[in-house]
Amino acid sequence: MHWYTINPLDVLLFRDSKPFSPGDGSWAKGSFPPMPITVFQALRSLLSQRIEKAERDRRDISFLGVFLLDEQNTLWLPTPKDLFCLKVKEVGKEGEQSQKVFSKKAAGDWDKIVRLQPCDRNPTWEHLCFDDQGINNQKKPKPMVLPQIDQKYYPCGNPHPWIKAEALDNYLKGKNPEDRSDFCKNPWDVQVLPHIRMEKDSRQVRDSEGYFTEVAVRLQAGWQFIVAISEKIPNGVVRLGGEGHRAIVTSLNIPANKALHEQLQWLQGNTTPTDSYKYAYLLTPGLADVGKALYASYPSAWNGNLQGCVTDKALLWGGVSTITRNQSDREFGLLPQRAFVPPGTVYVFDKKPPETQLLLPKGNQRWLETFKQLNYGKLLWGIN
Repeated sequence: MHWYTINPLDVLLFRDSKPFSPGDGSWAKGSFPPMPITVFQALRSLLSQRIEKAERDRRDISFLGVFLLDEQNTLWLPTPKDLFCLKVKEVGKEGEQSQKVFSKKAAGDWDKIVRLQPCDRNPTWEHLCFDDQGINNQKKPKPMVLPQIDQKYYPCGNPHPWIKAEALDNYLKGKNPEDRSDFCKNPWDVQVLPHIRMEKDSRQVRDSEGYFTEVAVRLQAGWQFIVAISEKIPNGVVRLGGEGHRAIVTSLNIPANKALHEQLQWLQGNTTPTDSYKYAYLLTPGLADVGKALYASYPSAWNGNLQGCVTDKALLWGGVSTITRNQSDREFGLLPQRAFVPPGTVYVFDKKPPETQLLLPKGNQRWLETFKQLNYGKLLWGIN
């Protein structure tokens, strides 16, 4: 695998799954960071265009990403979603500790990090737990809750959404982060782009398709993407994140970044879990199949092995879909075709699940072959 940095020259807009057309109240949001296949296609455009169709149809180019790199060449990855911040209560004039209220704004100012744990089966969680018996009489996962904490602490929210690769490595070895500098906020700013079309020979906005708004992002100075691809490509400029937007692709200077290179080699490794591995961390967007083209936070094949799961809302990827309600009724619609599990999702097991390499459905479909080549659903394994 060859590693490359991607430095955007403009704002970036990667449309989400919502159908969009200019008109009254049209608001085109985006998803960020981009999906792996979007960046992969941009890099592939640097390969020779004069190739045979059979060569274009080959699906043997591998890809891994998209990750973030700052100006000090520090590698940043999505923060595990089971980490939670605690802060020491303040002591008042009378020596009593004040009772703080939960606040996400205080997540960058914490004193201790803990991991959420599967809850015990007790009356407190009676109406929140899944049924004991799931599909085929297999147990389903439990809600993930805070462990018993010292009274001198109060919860203050989740840490920032990006974690240093070195800190993530320690996390997978069972050591919780202790330094606030191991985390950072989203290194980009949102930029709202209004578009107005005027009536011909008039100062009035068109009644039809006259106004719409796009929500783009701009990476902060010094930040760039870092990705890997199995083909050697030349340095150059690609179109990315908009029809007229460009980004500079540069080969990573490995001799000058030995520490970074070791971290990148670690990311490429396919960890084969043993019985001591109880945690799985999702590095790239995954697809958890529960049957009949339905997708959830974890595959149904993990029932009976999975103790708990901490995730966020799914990443919806739009496209053309045909809904079949019965044999004679087929309805066309622009709907999300896939609901990807977001990176940073954490799974806790009591025993090794049947599938441990990629969080992807089984099958030999061409789209699934593409996802495997692009390392969708890559899992990194760790201990408690």
